[in-house]
Amino acid sequence: MPVFFAGCLIAAAPPPAFAADASAWDNDLRSAARLIAAGARTEAGGRVLRAGVEVKLNPGWKTYWRYPGDSGVPPTFDFSKSDNVKQVTVLWPAPERFVDGGGTSIGYKGDVIFPLRVVPQDAGKPVTLRMKFDYGVCEKLCVPAKAQSELRLTGGGGAQDRALDAAEARVPKAGHVGDRGPLSIRAVRRDVGGSKPRIVVDVAAPAGAALDLFAEGPAADWALPLPEPVPGAAAGLRRFAFELDGLPPGAKPDGATLRFTAVAGREAVEAAFRLD
Repeated sequence: MPVFFAGCLIAAAPPPAFAADASAWDNDLRSAARLIAAGARTEAGGRVLRAGVEVKLNPGWKTYWRYPGDSGVPPTFDFSKSDNVKQVTVLWPAPERFVDGGGTSIGYKGDVIFPLRVVPQDAGKPVTLRMKFDYGVCEKLCVPAKAQSELRLTGGGGAQDRALDAAEARVPKAGHVGDRGPLSIRAVRRDVGGSKPRIVVDVAAPAGAALDLFAEGPAADWALPLPEPVPGAAAGLRRFAFELDGLPPGAKPDGATLRFTAVAGREAVEAAFRLD
């Protein structure tokens, strides 16, 4: 794991919330973060407010996905001090893999927006979203970053709608193993023929598209290896495999549910698979 500098900058308290489509930036020397908001939607008969955590990174720096791979730390979000908020769901845009001296990590370079679905406690009252955000940023060394922001959400549209629409479009679409779409996870099996059990995954993707696959365990303490391309797939499919390694002490693979995310260009899908 990367070594973090102890003397990181401490984020200042955020300014009071006001009705707008973006909070002020909370920044340090390497990155900045803020809250943004877009027009609300009606889902399952209820009003859902749309917001996002926007992160800007200096050139050459990166931050991490919910599963960071061999190195790095995943972002954490705390909305517990918000007003009139029943639930906040963080959505994760499709990531990419990075290979460097510390191993292989998973995350984002440049700018990224993590979309948020915000359910009010009382739809007839104002909502103020207050965030504490901890994340890691890396170039050759990694350092921790912190941000605090608050924003009053009205549900009205504004200048951030297009940016949040684009970020939501990058979130992998939910699917199932065995789906038949142009980008789909067609099959998963456990191969016990080698020195260590491994997981083999066949993925369908548009011809010529750059394709990557990520695997996650059922809990954050599962440190699965990154799937790597291997030969042997049927025509029209591509195959990935990884050893069933990195389980926490005492954990058994039988009955565990793994989550797979396939990324091909601007498209991404994810599907769960139970290891029986």
